[in-house]
Amino acid sequence: MRNLFMRRRDAICVMCLVPLLAQNAAPPRAARADEREAITPTDAPIVLFNGKDLTDWYVWMKDTGTSDPRSVFSVRDGLLHVSGDGLGGLTTEKAYRDYHLIAEWKWGTRTWKNREKSTRDSGILVHGIGPDGGYSGTWLCSFESQIIEGGCGDFIVVAGNLADGSPAPLKLTAEIELDRDGETVWKRGGERRTFEKGRVNWFGRDPDWKDELGFRGAQDVEKRAGEWNRHEVICDGPRIINIINGTVVNEAVEVSPAAGKIQIQTELAEILFRKIELRPLNRTAR
Repeated sequence: MRNLFMRRRDAICVMCLVPLLAQNAAPPRAARADEREAITPTDAPIVLFNGKDLTDWYVWMKDTGTSDPRSVFSVRDGLLHVSGDGLGGLTTEKAYRDYHLIAEWKWGTRTWKNREKSTRDSGILVHGIGPDGGYSGTWLCSFESQIIEGGCGDFIVVAGNLADGSPAPLKLTAEIELDRDGETVWKRGGERRTFEKGRVNWFGRDPDWKDELGFRGAQDVEKRAGEWNRHEVICDGPRIINIINGTVVNEAVEVSPAAGKIQIQTELAEILFRKIELRPLNRTAR
C-alpha cells in the first residue's frame, strides 16, 4: 500500500464521494467482526479459496461497493485472478483468529492508471473490523501484511473509522530500529514501539527503494515477477509473524484486535493466487 499515510488530505473528499459513486450498490456491511464469534482452525485447514468460485467471500470496491461490474475478482483455470482494475478488496464473510495463513501468489503483467509504471502493489489484510471501506472508503480497518515489489512483509496499520465514526481501536507493538532515512524497520531485540497507524518495514527493505515497476532490493526474498511466492501470516493471539518464502521478515506483538475478517487487496496491479488457506497453529514448533 504505497504512501498510505500521505493520502490523509484526500480522505474527507473520498468519504463524501463514495455514496454517490456506489449509490446503486448494496450498502457497506457495518457490523464489526466480533472476536467472540471468530473461527479458529483446529483439526484441519480451512480452505478459503477452493479453486472453483468465490464461495464465502464478497467484494467491496471503492467506486462500486459490493458490485463488481468489471470482474476485478474472478476465478480462472483454478486461480483467483485479481485484475487490479480499481481499489478495493475481496473479503471473507466470516471472522477468524489464531491461525497460520498460507497464500501462494504471483504478479501478473497488467498495471493500471496512475500506477502503470509504479511498483506492483497488493496486500493481505488480517483482523479486519468495522464497516467496508472503513479506511478511506476502500479497505477494512485492519493490519496489512504488505505485498509490494521490494516491500513484501511490511506491516501497515490500516487505521480508519467504525460505523459510528469513532476511530477503529487498532494497535500493534514491534521491535524496531530507524534506517538511514529515519524509516521504521523491524529488528529483533530493537526498541519496542507501539503503533496506532503507520508502517513497520520488513528487516531487509532497501533504503534506496523506488516506486518504479519491477523494483528489486539487494536483500529481497520475494521472487521475481511471474514466479510463485509463498506468503505466510501467523496470527497467534496478540502476535503476528510475516514469513516470505520461508524467511521470517517481520513480527508484531500486543496486537489488538486479535481477530477479524481477512481481505485480499486490489490496488492497480494484477496478481494471481493459487492457494489461500488457514492451518491450525503448531505452537510446539515455536
